[in-house]
Amino acid sequence: MSRQDRLPPMQALTMFESAARLASFTAAARELGSTQPAVSQRVVQLEEALGTPLFERGHRGVTLTEDGERLFEAVHHALDTIRAATAEIRARRTPHTLTLSTDFGFATYWLMPRLSQFKALMPDVDVKIITSQSVFDPSHDQADIAIAFGDAHADWTARGVVKLFPEHVVPVCSPAFLAAHPSLRTPSDLPGVPLLHLEPTQPARWLSWADWFSVHGLDAPAAHRGITFNSFTLVAHAAIMGQGVALGWAPLVDELLATGQLVELFDTPVVTERGYLLVTQRTATPVINAFRQWLLGECGLDME
Repeated sequence: MSRQDRLPPMQALTMFESAARLASFTAAARELGSTQPAVSQRVVQLEEALGTPLFERGHRGVTLTEDGERLFEAVHHALDTIRAATAEIRARRTPHTLTLSTDFGFATYWLMPRLSQFKALMPDVDVKIITSQSVFDPSHDQADIAIAFGDAHADWTARGVVKLFPEHVVPVCSPAFLAAHPSLRTPSDLPGVPLLHLEPTQPARWLSWADWFSVHGLDAPAAHRGITFNSFTLVAHAAIMGQGVALGWAPLVDELLATGQLVELFDTPVVTERGYLLVTQRTATPVINAFRQWLLGECGLDME
């Protein structure tokens, strides 16, 4: 390779490109984590190697000469091409991951039976599921997507919120429990049987038995007559075991009703403005978009 064909040092070209783009040696040093004298020295060395000035120095910064403009165009394009190529290589080498936050009930009764379908569509995606009964906080919880229960009109500091299911609640129990309590015919008969409670929150985030009785114009029985659990998964399991009557949220109990593990006591659903919400808080990636589209399709919603 002849001396004229030999490329200047990459570090000098990088510093030149930054200084030319920012029109300042000081700003270039700040961007590159270097010092102004170091940037200036590298540029001077580059000018000496090329035998021509690349900048006109002034009190308010630097401007490119004609030769500097030509070199900047070539170097800027080359560095952009290198950045794009290295980013693509890193992306192919980095495992695709999706972190999803939701509550125990939704994860157990709705998501898990369907998750294999998503994995079949995107087998290379590593899915991490985080469950909690606490209110989802987009500003602190580390998740790409959340399926959270709450009010769609709340101040969610996230990039997008879509209501997947409204809060739709019916009393449910096991077939054996209903057979053992044939007098259960109307809502007014419920105070005479054990009730299964989901531990409330303050402020209230979901329907309680007290709310359900109030909607039907009835006085709620004392809570101590029933059993209280801190997750809906335990509530549903206790109902299946015949330990009492529970409030059943759609779509969590849909499969349990369809398979006969639970039965709906009365055709008296209570529907509120709350519900399960899809909360997207990360910048959209192909994996996030794919999961979002799959989820909306599973919920019977139009693709976005």
